[in-house]
Amino acid sequence: MHLNCNGIKKMSPPKILPKFEGLEHLTAAVIICSEEFYIDYINPSAEVMLEISHDQACGQLTSLFFEEFDLFKRAALSAKKSQSAFRENEVFIRSKQNKTLCVTFTVSWISNTDNCLIEMIQMDQHLRIAKEERMFIQQQANADLLRNLAHEIRNPLGGLRGAAQLLEKELVSKSLKEYTEIIISEADRLQNLMSKLLTPHQLPVYERTNIHEVIERVRSLIVSEFGSQIEFIRDYDISLPEFVGDREKLIQALLNICRNAMQVLWKQNTTESPSLKVITRSESQIVFNKKKHSVAIRIDIVDNGPGVPEPIKDTIFYPLVSGNEEGTGLGLSLAQNLISLHQGMISLVSEPGHTVFSIILPINNGLIDNKGESL
Repeated sequence: MHLNCNGIKKMSPPKILPKFEGLEHLTAAVIICSEEFYIDYINPSAEVMLEISHDQACGQLTSLFFEEFDLFKRAALSAKKSQSAFRENEVFIRSKQNKTLCVTFTVSWISNTDNCLIEMIQMDQHLRIAKEERMFIQQQANADLLRNLAHEIRNPLGGLRGAAQLLEKELVSKSLKEYTEIIISEADRLQNLMSKLLTPHQLPVYERTNIHEVIERVRSLIVSEFGSQIEFIRDYDISLPEFVGDREKLIQALLNICRNAMQVLWKQNTTESPSLKVITRSESQIVFNKKKHSVAIRIDIVDNGPGVPEPIKDTIFYPLVSGNEEGTGLGLSLAQNLISLHQGMISLVSEPGHTVFSIILPINNGLIDNKGESL
């Protein structure tokens, strides 16, 4: 402990003590301070939230971040007196860059020490985590529904098509044969649809993948299908590293999202200078699906169309839900399942004139390159 140039008592920044190492991987922001409320330690999540490094924070008074410092002190003293944790909701704190945040904080005292432990979670993070949990549960239910539905329909289709072919051979009248041709054609269409439903359940082929090669393949398919009447804009961070993924499944996932956006832009034909923009960036210290990822790739697919209709915003990733009357309602559901195979997630923000589908793909996803293996 020493006096700084202003004569204010300031603690010397300590190194991370072994007893604090377990806090390094928590998604919640954690501060450990002394009995006089000088900071001894903050974990990486707190560094991100408070926009300050561990070394810069250590030795600072916690009032640097708490706008209502008296409220915090009362909570801490109450927790110490009762020898139990004290929780306060909707408390405003400020980051080093003077950004105001609304958090839930829990304060408690570490046994047999004079150290106070403060755990903080942003209120919007609470809501986001709850939403992600609902999406994950729904996604699992969707996958099971799609698989069961596909198997139940696919099995009798072969018999239906075979019977129609046998019947066609027995018919002499050309007009009657037209009906069997319709049956065969529709059976083939349903068979193709069932194959799409079962695509995510086929064994993935994982290999080192460059996300920009995937996007460029999608772009070439989109341009060949829709021409140049709708502008395709690229904004890439070319420094993004490779990761392990199934290239074909990623192409299919991004193609489904991009094609869906292009179809809306093409059909509406009311937007001046219609465009689709694909942005790639890196994300650090990001949390989703109850896991913290040190580095991830973020892909934003942005269009300036009319937006997703309000009634289906919350169910847009459900199977058989579509804002397009001619659509099957399977494209986005399949995209979500394919991204999930890569431990990633998709989210949507939409309003008239600005719709963004965001895909997060963790770099360290735990997948193993198996392309060279016999499948």
